[in-house]
Amino acid sequence: MGREDVDFIIKGEYVLTMTDGGPLLGGAVAVRDGYIVDVGLSDDLEGRYLPDEVLGGSAKAVMPGLVNTHTHAAMVFFRGMADDLPLRVWLEDNIWPAEARWLSPDFVRDATELACLEMLKAGVTLYNDMYFFEDASAEGIKRLGIRAVLGAGILDFPTATAQNTAEYFERAEDFIKRWLGDELITPSIAPHAPYTCSPGTYRRALAIGEEYNIPVHTHLCETRWEVEEIKRVYGKSPIEHLDSHGLLNSRVVAAHCVWPTEREIEILAERGVSVAHCLESNLKLASGIAPVVKMLDAGIRVAFGTDGAASNNDLDVMSEMSTAAKLHKAVSEDPTALSARTALLMATLRGAEALGLGERLGSLEKGKLADIVIVDLDKPHLAPIYNIYSHLVYSAKASDVESVMVNGRLVINGYKSIITQEEEIIFKAREWKDRIVSGTS
Repeated sequence: MGREDVDFIIKGEYVLTMTDGGPLLGGAVAVRDGYIVDVGLSDDLEGRYLPDEVLGGSAKAVMPGLVNTHTHAAMVFFRGMADDLPLRVWLEDNIWPAEARWLSPDFVRDATELACLEMLKAGVTLYNDMYFFEDASAEGIKRLGIRAVLGAGILDFPTATAQNTAEYFERAEDFIKRWLGDELITPSIAPHAPYTCSPGTYRRALAIGEEYNIPVHTHLCETRWEVEEIKRVYGKSPIEHLDSHGLLNSRVVAAHCVWPTEREIEILAERGVSVAHCLESNLKLASGIAPVVKMLDAGIRVAFGTDGAASNNDLDVMSEMSTAAKLHKAVSEDPTALSARTALLMATLRGAEALGLGERLGSLEKGKLADIVIVDLDKPHLAPIYNIYSHLVYSAKASDVESVMVNGRLVINGYKSIITQEEEIIFKAREWKDRIVSGTS
């Protein structure tokens, strides 16, 4: 009996499926028409399938694509603009004025391309965005070949994209209708935060999420200032405030959650809210350290986000999971807290689940979409190997990502984009920086 045709066989010394079993030693993944058709030992798959191309091999780790569950991709053009400042000063005195001056479809498209290139080269195949001019973001995404959940930003005050709340919602619904069903882009609705959106605004956003069966993406309980401000205005802390209005459910992806009370952790768990843990941004802005171990113990789905590059200052999920796995050990005074495998699970399957895409993404299983990363283990800092999960979390770098596949399409190979000119994207970023510094359009 002849072998079955497939597009790719991807081989690894280690294949990390991120299912209940451990890594496959000498494993492989067969891919056809954008989907994983089989996972198993390399010898078995090569005996059953005839590939157009073979990727990977010895000294390679094959794993699901990483998921960035909270970012503002186009803010990459503000990277390093206003560092070493408190969040409110950074945001209100620097970032918001810069956005008012520079935000446009051209800015967002060019910046998104740079962000997508950075993420793909760091093994991120799916990201969850909250920003403006998301149609322009979609153009960059389609060009680079990454996968994204794009959140149309909602605020209760005017910006360059809308004059009032009603206009934000009108634009958001138009955007959602345009992109529903796209193979790479999932639209979402993104009310900014409890201090910028009223309960009525949240209520309408959740209704849209329900109507179109899409995620609802928001900032929540990020800083002490936010907690005190929401208490002053509404008489409750942020999570209890939203919950008192029935505004928390399993569609909600809440970024940060740095300052929840014990009761609020219970509320997040009871409502099925997912949390995007943005540790490095929270550290840099001195916002605090989210009680992630307590959240995990409560059964909350916690995944990793980078936040925007203006406050991190990169979009590197590998760095996030490494920092988190180590820092939470120190904070909890427990070296067994947030194990390497747990961290990698948060960066892959838990991230996909948080975005409502866990049935299609996040693990290497037959029938799932082929979003796959190959990590080169043949490096001095990755030798010798005793535990592959520990190596990928504590030792590996984004620069070790050799190849990336999204939707069954190879987009990074040999550490370089094979579908776009990296130099052109970086050149545009430098041009925009010159314009911003000089103040000329």
